[in-house]
Amino acid sequence: MDKKERNKWTNKFRELGKKKGSRQDFIKLYKEMKKEKEMSFIDHLEELRWHIIRSLLAVIVFAIIAFVSKEIVFGVILLGPSKSDFWTYQALCNLGQQIGVSAFCIDELPFIIQSRQMAGQFMMHISSSFVIGIIFAFPYAFWEFWRFISPGLYVNEKRAARGATFYVSLLFFIGVMFGYFILTPISINFLANYQIDPSILNEFDIISYVSTITTLVLASGMLVQLPMVIYFLTKSGCF
Repeated sequence: MDKKERNKWTNKFRELGKKKGSRQDFIKLYKEMKKEKEMSFIDHLEELRWHIIRSLLAVIVFAIIAFVSKEIVFGVILLGPSKSDFWTYQALCNLGQQIGVSAFCIDELPFIIQSRQMAGQFMMHISSSFVIGIIFAFPYAFWEFWRFISPGLYVNEKRAARGATFYVSLLFFIGVMFGYFILTPISINFLANYQIDPSILNEFDIISYVSTITTLVLASGMLVQLPMVIYFLTKSGCF
């Protein structure tokens, strides 16, 4: 164990002493130190490799489920915001009727979706299934990531990050739902009705349409992680 590693574990034991940790806490910390001491750099890479493999397997499993459920994935989920009877449009219309603003009601979206490439629909089917696999496998993938990095955290950092997998996953799905039910229909409605000249028709390619949805949904899911990151950094004493 080099000087840097020695100082790291010394600080961990000191922090645990200041926190008046129990005997079990000291035993647990000692076992973690012993385990890390015995693991070489190659061992760490091997452990990381298996965490990544298990995460990818989870993504693949959910992607396969999404691939064979194309009627739901495309007919209901991905193509839902392109239809005027989508939940968000109906909710806005009901709100508009209550406040007397008829502009909130959407009768139709003036655009069509088409595939301009021979393998366009097939490739989009694969890529969209993979994105859905990432979304649903996110909690497990983050849990695998957390299992890898948690042994190297200080005691105060572990206490600050208690329940991290649950809260990070919850925030991620809240962001995904916000992106899908709020940002996506508003963006599609705006882009579908935007024209620089009446002679230009909006005919969107399926790749462009699905890419817009996945970008908004995934970006929203990752953006709402900022409060969790700030909370963790604050509790760990970085701020």
